[in-house]
Amino acid sequence: MSDEYIFGWHAVEAVLKREPERLQQVWIQTGRQDRRVKSVSRALDELGVRWQEVHRRELDERVGGVHQGVVAQVGKSREWSESDLLALLSRSEQSPFLLVLDGVTDPHNLGACLRTADATGVQAVIVPKDKSASLTPTARKVACGAAETVPLVRVTNLARTLRTLQEEGVWLIGTAGEATSTLYQADFKGPVALVMGAEGKGMRRLTRDHCDLLINIPMLGHVDSLNVSVATGVCLYEALRQRLA
Repeated sequence: MSDEYIFGWHAVEAVLKREPERLQQVWIQTGRQDRRVKSVSRALDELGVRWQEVHRRELDERVGGVHQGVVAQVGKSREWSESDLLALLSRSEQSPFLLVLDGVTDPHNLGACLRTADATGVQAVIVPKDKSASLTPTARKVACGAAETVPLVRVTNLARTLRTLQEEGVWLIGTAGEATSTLYQADFKGPVALVMGAEGKGMRRLTRDHCDLLINIPMLGHVDSLNVSVATGVCLYEALRQRLA
């Protein structure tokens, strides 16, 4: 497998905790002596993973983002498929709670959606293989460790996957500005998948046609839409509120 880079303390600590075998080498900004650095460096020593202190300039040259003083070279993460998703759902004792992102191409938005998905108990995030953001170092950094806890399932044919989920009894709730039902009228308590569209364009027509229910988020101000990661957070927390109740 080819290697990749991750950066940011949350992302590195998540791999260290959950997939330490992926760690190849770690670089930490020189001069830091805080508790976090000592804890991570001690864990790396116990695992036998190489690490060294380097000047911030070297970290800046390795990654194009706010690295927070730590960069790691890791083995490529596992790719989840549609068959993995069905196996995951069959093993789970909880009612399916999924997030579908149809064409979200910004890695910042993907990372933010993964972070909220982890916080609200989503079991997997489903994306199409084409025209969708991948788990870049930036996406992992924004996800703050959620990229290592929430399976990201890439599917070749999203419409087919949606039909499969419906056959498994999963209710598909999609968001659309022209929908007549609001978020707060939808029932998220059973097996459900929230379907969110791309930045600006929304869901593709075929994806929209597969949804069992279309909802909108009430907007009382002058703007007519929300960033997709913000909208996802609003919807997922309403779903969580209902599922906890």
